[in-house]
Amino acid sequence: MSSREDEALALAAVDALTGQLALAPKPGLPDPRDLGARATGEHRTTGKDHCSLRWSAKALAPGLAAMAAAARRTGEPTPQLRAELGAIGRCTEHSVGLAGGGHRGALWTLGLLVAASALDPGARSKDVATGAKKIAAHSDRRAPRRASRGSSVSAKYGAAGARGEARAGFPHVRRALDALAASRRAGADEAEARLDALLTVMSTLQDTELLYTAGPLGLRHVQAGARGVLEAGGTTTEAGREALLALDTDLHARAWSPRGSAGLLAGALFVDALPVTSGPRPA
Repeated sequence: MSSREDEALALAAVDALTGQLALAPKPGLPDPRDLGARATGEHRTTGKDHCSLRWSAKALAPGLAAMAAAARRTGEPTPQLRAELGAIGRCTEHSVGLAGGGHRGALWTLGLLVAASALDPGARSKDVATGAKKIAAHSDRRAPRRASRGSSVSAKYGAAGARGEARAGFPHVRRALDALAASRRAGADEAEARLDALLTVMSTLQDTELLYTAGPLGLRHVQAGARGVLEAGGTTTEAGREALLALDTDLHARAWSPRGSAGLLAGALFVDALPVTSGPRPA
């Protein structure tokens, strides 16, 4: 794999993230409607606005390309690679902060998946998640000793958190991939399929961001709301769309944002877009 291919993986990951940002309505999450709301003075509580998030998403590309290059150079999911990815990730977080911030969870997910793709260029779909699991199995001994908000919440409530999700082989990325395939087979357009995949993740993920802001009862409220949309037929049905809009209104009013689910959807979209290869994988 060449540096050009490293850059292509990074750009594919950024495209997946911006593709996720373009969806609407995304319950409790920034979407393109924020721009119109700001222009008319309407208030939508989403934290960082959509324009800022799109700009900062592009700032991930150099770091993701560096992660791909590190994996290609190392060639194995070793502790040394895990440490190098962590160091690159922390530098990238700083760069993204200068560009407006956001996407910390998505950087973790996409960084591991990009590195796994670079380690095994012939891997496809769920095999990439398995490769990421092997990298995440190692601890980053150079990581700051101070606990992050996500790890503190995980410890408090017994949630898997981002680290647990990765070490389990990204089960919610796999669920999102299954939901994408099922919705497409059922005739959904691409936006509908992606929203159904997001709701599928939201319906079961122990989102540490929601646990922090809303507690266990709030998390269960969001999970039940996402299941309600899917049980109403999903985004392709009138009942499902009405339930989705109601959930979106509710979460914005409460200022609850399922950011963890959004980052995992971006990971699924990245893996889903990887080209199918034929023949033996490169040695």
